[in-house]
Amino acid sequence: MKSEFLLSLALLGFLSVDPGLAQRGDAETTAKNLENADQYGKAIEDLEARLNETVDELSRQKIHTEELKKENEDIKSRLEATEKDIEKLKQTAHRIAFSVSLANSSEVYRGPCSDKTLSFTRVFSNTGDGYDLNTGIFTAPVSGLYFFTFSTYGYNTHTTGAILLKNGVRQVSTYDSPTADGADSGANAAVLRLDEGDKVHLELWDDGQVFDNLNGHTTFSGFLLFPA
Repeated sequence: MKSEFLLSLALLGFLSVDPGLAQRGDAETTAKNLENADQYGKAIEDLEARLNETVDELSRQKIHTEELKKENEDIKSRLEATEKDIEKLKQTAHRIAFSVSLANSSEVYRGPCSDKTLSFTRVFSNTGDGYDLNTGIFTAPVSGLYFFTFSTYGYNTHTTGAILLKNGVRQVSTYDSPTADGADSGANAAVLRLDEGDKVHLELWDDGQVFDNLNGHTTFSGFLLFPA
């Protein structure tokens, strides 16, 4: 009986709870829900703002990428044009040949003289401008193997012939001492390895003399075999 009584009192106590407590609980829950909703709204706004910034950044990057693409196309076009120009220059530089004779008009005797360098004034060809008609010297525009040939003609009063020199050093020559046969002629040739800027020319022997006219008896020619 005692235990049943105590259980009844407990049930009565539970049923007699102050209704104000339940109302305060609902208000707190509502306030908390409103606070959560406000925080959620702010989070959505922040997320939307970051998303807009990302979209703007992507748009800027797209524009920048298009600009870089256009610049790359321009650089590629200029590079291709430069390569073509370089190839043309290479082809032009490898076209080197000259052919000259001593007499540009009437008859010419050269020597004996203190300046023994032969200056050939009649130019048949001078592709690459390696030969200087004012000095008689050929200067190699590019390094490579060159072929040179020359001919000389003279009378028996003096030594006839000439010497081919590379940078002042004798290479090959023609030579005829004075004889009773009236006239002498000779010819020679050489293949020389030249570096860019090396110089080749012909000069007379001591007390030497050569002759030429428009028939081209005394000549000097050379050309690039291949660059190296």
